[in-house]
Amino acid sequence: MALSVAIIGRPNVGKSTLFNRLCGLKLAIVDPTPGVTRDRRYGEATLSDLAFSVIDTAGLDEPGNNATEEGMQDQTRRALGEADVALFLIDARAGITPLDRHFADILRRASCPVVLVANKCEGAAGEAGLYESYELGFGEPVPISAEHGEGMANLYQAIRPFADERESKENLQTSESADWENEADGSGILRLAIIGRPNVGKSTLLNCFLGENRVITGPEAGVTRDSIEADWEWQGRAIKLFDTAGMRRRARVQEKLEKLSVADSLRAIRFAEVVVLVMDAEALGDRQDFVIANHVVEEGRALVIAVNKWDLVEDEAEAMEKLTDRMQTSLPQSRGVPVVTLSALSGSGIDDLMRSVFEMYGVWNARIPTGPLNRWLERMLEEHPPPLVRGRRLRLRYMTQVKARPPSFVIFTTRPGALPDSYRRYLVNGLRERFDLPGVPIRIMLRRGNNPYADSQD
Repeated sequence: MALSVAIIGRPNVGKSTLFNRLCGLKLAIVDPTPGVTRDRRYGEATLSDLAFSVIDTAGLDEPGNNATEEGMQDQTRRALGEADVALFLIDARAGITPLDRHFADILRRASCPVVLVANKCEGAAGEAGLYESYELGFGEPVPISAEHGEGMANLYQAIRPFADERESKENLQTSESADWENEADGSGILRLAIIGRPNVGKSTLLNCFLGENRVITGPEAGVTRDSIEADWEWQGRAIKLFDTAGMRRRARVQEKLEKLSVADSLRAIRFAEVVVLVMDAEALGDRQDFVIANHVVEEGRALVIAVNKWDLVEDEAEAMEKLTDRMQTSLPQSRGVPVVTLSALSGSGIDDLMRSVFEMYGVWNARIPTGPLNRWLERMLEEHPPPLVRGRRLRLRYMTQVKARPPSFVIFTTRPGALPDSYRRYLVNGLRERFDLPGVPIRIMLRRGNNPYADSQD
């Protein structure tokens, strides 16, 4: 298990910028607005030959009066409890503030060692703050500029001893434990994203999966900003979960910070294999739900719909009928998408949801042999021949599956651009029915040319 490093500090000192620098990717949202990061976020970091796990945290601030601010403090405390070492980040240009001193006292009582890191030390502007930082009592500060990548060698020297100590402890573990870790390392992990409109219960669902308050929840919309990753296991299956920010209608997204959050959610969808779209049982049929669902389908991901707060529904039959009718009109290209009712707050319906997730994952990975595909195509052409175009009938010569995830097929024909969309839908619906491919996106591409597999034994 790698060394765990938590980045701690008051708001707007550059914690997320340093997190992104160490991970080599723009994983965390960075904005001048204080308090952008709310939940703790994990990443895999490298400094030269040193690899470790890094935790980005909410800005340490004076305790607030609302649940969100209290939750942010709880997330930071949990990060400190998990870390092997904490990087206490200060803004050298701003100098030492009362908040820095206040939370230096808190960090002295933490169970993990603390390394003082003075950020924004580029040029001469940060020299005064660099000297002031000695009074915090954490020894010599490590001067860096996270934005410009300066001082990373100094940071490496500060972290290296803790990594060596961790490695020594791991070498004392039994060989059985080491073998188990190697076997369990990263193979066959399902990537599952949780998406939906604001305040439908996405973060509550993630916490229900994990059995802990991994992310902050609250009655107000927009609590989650970054897409949060978490490792989980269900019935022996390894899963990487992604909780995302709520996605409102594009016309309503005005603030820069919300635009960044939505962009982060869209990246999580592209990275996922299966996507759980959470809907609010008390607001079924909202147009934005189906805008999001259609985006998932366009990205080629397997989709499962989770109707949350089902325990609050009075007439369940009427609510389900309403949703089914709306899906037929607003999601026709993915007929058969499973709908699971649940309560993220109580945990009811979670096993049903995960069974549907893995069923859809199996369909999404389906491969169909070329022989059965072409026998099916012949029957479809006999039952409903392609239309005439300028007095000549289109010829569909041959079909083969070119990839899975999602199932994608190529048909070789005389005139690819002339096949109507209605006939393409006819073929897609026939594929679903004949080869049991409910719910997942199915892609059919047309190519000009003769059958390239005419001599194949398949």
